[in-house]
Amino acid sequence: MRRRDFLSLLGGASAGAWPLAARAQKPGGIRRVGVLLATASDPEGQARIAALLQGMRDLKWVEGTTVAYDIRWAGGDAARAKALVAEMVASAPHLIVGINSPIMRELKSATQTIPVVFAGLADPVGDGIVASLSRPGGNITGFASFEPDLAGKWLQLLKEIAPATRRVAVMYNPATAPHTLFWPTLEATAPSVGLTVSRAPVQDVATVEASIAAQAAAPGAGLVILPDAFLFSHRSLIYAAAA
Repeated sequence: MRRRDFLSLLGGASAGAWPLAARAQKPGGIRRVGVLLATASDPEGQARIAALLQGMRDLKWVEGTTVAYDIRWAGGDAARAKALVAEMVASAPHLIVGINSPIMRELKSATQTIPVVFAGLADPVGDGIVASLSRPGGNITGFASFEPDLAGKWLQLLKEIAPATRRVAVMYNPATAPHTLFWPTLEATAPSVGLTVSRAPVQDVATVEASIAAQAAAPGAGLVILPDAFLFSHRSLIYAAAA
């Protein structure tokens, strides 16, 4: 489906279950948009919601008049993301906006009919969300946030900031695809800037702390964190442990 088709679908999709207060304000006139993000208390998440709502207002979609939002927060919890996706799909909104790979994987499995737009994914093709960036196909489209070549820049910047760095641990969540996107570039770039890189897969707080402690046990250590919902939601812990 083409990206420009999505807003037109807001004006033509059939109604489904939704909070009665929103439907009562203007029967048949309010289009319903579900939004699934990470942590509600996170300033970055709040900033993204504010940007989305303002962008919609700029396009003349006004809350309570022409559009109603159902905003849910999944954090980095895969089980919670699955439950929230099931609830949202059952409510049959006109459009769903999803951020991060775990949420989008669940949406991919849960609906082939409700239009879905994503943002904040590093590798939507590698994650199996869309067939390709140029022709996503199906009911899902959106925006990829990264290019593989960025990984080389991360290593170059790290070496510039801390010239004594010799070893870099690349922390990633093996349950998501970005490590497969970035690893070839990291491996190819490292020798040219005098670095060696090693994999540091993590999926819980304990392995995050253990990985950082192991990397810091000898001098010349550095750390690269790949984009991932779990790691993003625990970034304060990672920063504190690294410091």
